[in-house]
Formats: sequence, C-alpha cells, structure tokens
Amino acid sequence: MKVLGISCSPRKNHATELLVKEVLGTVVAETEFISLAGMKIGACTACMECVRDNVCKVKDDMQGLRQKIVDADAYVVGAPNYYSMLNGLAHCFLERFYQFRHRDGKAVAGKLAVAVGIGGSSGAPVVDNIKTFFEYNQIECVGEISAQGAASCFTCGYGETCKAGAIHMFFGAGTKITPEIVPSLSKQPDKIELARGLGRKLTEQLKGFAAAT
Repeated sequence: MKVLGISCSPRKNHATELLVKEVLGTVVAETEFISLAGMKIGACTACMECVRDNVCKVKDDMQGLRQKIVDADAYVVGAPNYYSMLNGLAHCFLERFYQFRHRDGKAVAGKLAVAVGIGGSSGAPVVDNIKTFFEYNQIECVGEISAQGAASCFTCGYGETCKAGAIHMFFGAGTKITPEIVPSLSKQPDKIELARGLGRKLTEQLKGFAAAT
C-alpha cells in the first residue's frame, strides 16, 4: 500500500508541508511526499479532451503527477487558507482530478484520504474545501486537521505598519513582531499529536482496505 502526501502551498518548509509530513510520519506503509511549490499547474479548461480516456491533455506539471496519483492507495492533501478558502494552486490541482471522473472512471474512486488545512486564523475552511473535492471524486476522507500558520505578513517587511494585514487584524495597531507572537506548529503540540494520530488511523484503515480487496 502507498500513501501520497501533497502540500499545495507555494512555500516550501512552512506549516502546510510540515503538517502533511507529520501525518505521513506515522503511516506504516510506503509513503511519498510532493510539494507543489514552484510547479506550474493550471486550472481545468473544460476542453473535455479527457472524456475519452480519463487523461488530462493540458500540458503542464500535472502530467508528471498523474501516475503518482493513480498508483497511490491513499492521499494526505494539505493547503493554506487564502481569503477563507483554499489557495489557487490547490484549487487548480484538485480541479484537474476531473480527468478521473468520466465513463465510470475508477482511478481514484474508493481510495482513502486525510485533509489538512493551515490558516493565519484557521485552516478549517480549507479542510471543508478539500473534503468537497474528495466527495466529488468518491475519495473517502478518514480524517481532517486544521492548524494555525504564520501569515506572510510576519515576514513581508511591512507587517508592523500595514493596516490591512494580519498583524493589525489579529493583534491590533502598534504591535511589534516578536518570536512570541509568530504562529508555528511547534507551539501547537496538540495539533502535532492529532496529525500523528491521523497517520496511525490511516494505516489501520488501509489494512482493512487491503483485506477487503
């Protein structure tokens, strides 16, 4: 059995990637992690060229990921919260699963998954979005987790003075950025333990999945 972990964040080595890896870390099966950071994955163009064979014809980095998606028995998909929804890269990636849905296509249907969301305030809206994509593709979501990550405002250089940014919104005017107020997974041990528990749960579910097939 194989579990594919995917971080849809455009930033490497940040909270989305780290939390996906925490789930993968306790999975007792073959695992592979992929970061979509730096990849070019466009939206579904509704060209309908995938209808005949369930293979998307748009030429970008999704082509190199298709076989990995098909070969996996389960997924751990994580994405960040942009404007109270999952980010554009994640949306484009998941939209392209449309290629698997035609003519009773079963390339991903019936597989298992965990949804991971990260947000400056909450990753819960992202988890809901990911679960919707899972449902449309008949992928069974066996667990979910959301945690807090550091908004880009903490490192953009203008976070302390910008009145439209996360620092002003969450902490108020005049707040200075200090290590104490910067969110990180290391400050959320309950989330780390939950993620590891989901990895163990996914392992058990895969054992049952294997026995049934």
